[in-house]
Amino acid sequence: MEILAFGVQSDEKPLIEKAFAGLHEVRCLDVFLNRDTAPIAAGYETISTSVNADLSAPVLQRLAAGGTQMIAQRSTGFNNIDLDVAERLSLRVARVSSYSPYSVAEFAWALAMAVNRRVVRAASRTRDFDFRLDGLLGRDMHGRTVGVLGTGKIGEAFTRIAHGYGMRLLGWDVARNPACVELGMEYVEKERLLAEADLVSLHVPLLPATRHVIDEAALKAMKDDAILVNTSRGGLVDTTALVAEVRAGRFLGVGLDVYEAEAGLFFLDKSLEGIDDDTLARLVTFPNVVVTSHQAYYTEDAVGQIIDATVKNVVDHLARRHSENVLVPRA
Repeated sequence: MEILAFGVQSDEKPLIEKAFAGLHEVRCLDVFLNRDTAPIAAGYETISTSVNADLSAPVLQRLAAGGTQMIAQRSTGFNNIDLDVAERLSLRVARVSSYSPYSVAEFAWALAMAVNRRVVRAASRTRDFDFRLDGLLGRDMHGRTVGVLGTGKIGEAFTRIAHGYGMRLLGWDVARNPACVELGMEYVEKERLLAEADLVSLHVPLLPATRHVIDEAALKAMKDDAILVNTSRGGLVDTTALVAEVRAGRFLGVGLDVYEAEAGLFFLDKSLEGIDDDTLARLVTFPNVVVTSHQAYYTEDAVGQIIDATVKNVVDHLARRHSENVLVPRA
């Protein structure tokens, strides 16, 4: 059987081909799945998609009509998939329930320190042989307060690094993580966390209840010189409100690896044609903001684990086995 994989990055292709070798043929495409590209999947029983695939009702209907029976998404998040429609169409959908939490946690800290110590600005200056220190003043993280929204596996890994920095730990989640409590984390209400934290990092999933968890009111509750980092999902932050606050001169820095309207932009080269997203275009002009293109997970370790789990999901589908990765049919 041949599997069709959409949205495959050049670094991923040899890893995917190697993982499927001896099991199934795999055809890798660099285009992302959407309404325009869905017809390519006609005749493929099993397809694999990336996190930025459009798996809304019209796309799912086109896939089902073309003979697709199984969708193996190469990500943990699945807010891009209409699961109700997939179930009505008898499409089997699986995701990767977990992978290296260190990949995202470490990158979140890379963003935090990049904006704190003005690394991007400094590197840009030295390329022009400008070695001044003006405007590059950062601050120690030791002794300051970090607020972690979401203390699952990634949030816990982020917290362990913060503990290594010698920071005061505040957490917010629906349930306490005993490992974080053991590190000294105090669980508090979101409002108190935002008011006291010098660094706020987001590690909650994107759900109806968490959409714009950082809205205008939340942003105004934060310290004027706080750092905000989001490596989870773009929809957690009201970007329009964020732009307004940064424009008003607030926040020491903002590090974003995700953006709520990233579909159709991230993972693509728009350098020649530009973009028509005025909010993102304005956001990247601020000197205290660093935006990266959803790369926090992108390490050899994490990608390897994601691909291995995807292969297992396909094998389980063909054997009609259920696992914790299966979203549809619901257990």
